[in-house]
Amino acid sequence: MNEQNLNEQQEPQTAVPSSEETWNEDTYAAWTSRFGTPAEAAAKLKKDPQGRLFPLNNYLGEIEGRKIMNLMGSNGMKGVALALLGAEVSVADFSEANARYAAELAEAAGVELNYLVSDVLKLPEEVLDGSYDIVFAEMGIVHYFTELAPFMDTVCRLLTSGGRFVLRDFHPVTTKLISSKGSTAKVRKHKVDGDYFDTTLEEKKVSYSKYLPSAGQVPGSEVKQSVVYWRRWTLGELVTAAARSGLIISELAEEPNLSSDVYDKGIPKTFTLVAEKR
Repeated sequence: MNEQNLNEQQEPQTAVPSSEETWNEDTYAAWTSRFGTPAEAAAKLKKDPQGRLFPLNNYLGEIEGRKIMNLMGSNGMKGVALALLGAEVSVADFSEANARYAAELAEAAGVELNYLVSDVLKLPEEVLDGSYDIVFAEMGIVHYFTELAPFMDTVCRLLTSGGRFVLRDFHPVTTKLISSKGSTAKVRKHKVDGDYFDTTLEEKKVSYSKYLPSAGQVPGSEVKQSVVYWRRWTLGELVTAAARSGLIISELAEEPNLSSDVYDKGIPKTFTLVAEKR
């Protein structure tokens, strides 16, 4: 299951400048192309909210009645799924286009969703009140930060004592070390040609670009090749940053490819870090 979670790099502790227009100009059209209109997406979501959370639901624990923050929650799919299961949910993401899709999705699903249009490292002080039972972020998140400490410190400020942090993302072995070619299991080839300890920034196309309508499909639309910058972190750096922020790590799960395909068998594709606040 591939989930796209959109965010941007800005200041050194947040990321490298790549204007917010990059994320606001096309995301609504991308999500409509990928999931359908918010009403169509909500109808599907209401049928199986637990399915939309897989495999996060293995780590989140009790959901009903919990106060939950989804950092860089993108289009609100996970947030609305959690709200359908009885949680009080907030999403923080600075894209106004994401917020628009999420608001319409929540309305169509008949649930409340508090969407904060904000850089997650610049949340209002009244939000950083240590009242959240669960904070989570997932799939394509941490590489947007050029420093991890401010992100982990934000998590700690959000969590209540005994609260749980869940971070699920792509495994560094796959993103930093191994390149793969081939579209089927029989011809899939892997090559170890990366530098696991490389710390350079990489220029990448925005993550939603593959879902954008082709130029001409939408009247007046033009496909823009917007870019952002990535810093790929090692697993050791991620675990260390969480521990130094004061979080107590309870689990680090390394996961294979969880899709129905058999590509990449034997290679860690994702990881889930679970930690609690003292």
